[in-house]
Amino acid sequence: MRRLPGFGEDGLLPPGDYVLTITELRDSMLVHGPEPLVDQPGWDVEWRGMLVDNLAILVGELHQVGISEIFIDGSFVEDKGHPNDVDGYFVCDLMELASGRLERELNLLDPYKIWTWDPASRRPYRGYPKKQLPMWHQYRVELYPHYGQLCGVVDARGNELEFPSAFRQSRRDGKPRGIIKIGDES
Repeated sequence: MRRLPGFGEDGLLPPGDYVLTITELRDSMLVHGPEPLVDQPGWDVEWRGMLVDNLAILVGELHQVGISEIFIDGSFVEDKGHPNDVDGYFVCDLMELASGRLERELNLLDPYKIWTWDPASRRPYRGYPKKQLPMWHQYRVELYPHYGQLCGVVDARGNELEFPSAFRQSRRDGKPRGIIKIGDES
């Protein structure tokens, strides 16, 4: 198994892309906690494991339609004991997305038909300020398509970023941080 570096003093993974398969992710400190775990009260191994199980379902569906570049980040890859969800993005072809073909193919695979990024599909969840996508409600995972577009997150100078740049910085303070690329199990 590939080993992740420990969290920095800021609670973030050191900057870089860390390639882990779903199996390696499930066995990593991101689920089981950093060593020693006694320094991390409230580390929710069961919850984090369930998030990885749910992520595995969506990654499997993406792989079945030919998507292989999938990245995750957010509080799941930080030293937060009970992250709300798993955030991420995947690289796809603009025409596959714009034509609706990607969404259709993915929804043929998913029993809950959760693949959509239509703002009208977002629903509230008690205690959360923003409405959530169907995939979040079902799996507590949000994966966004990336084809080179800007994502709505801005840097310290107010410039809008693409997903690859936005996901490699902390939303709290803009510090650079590591990200997980989901590798192939083979």
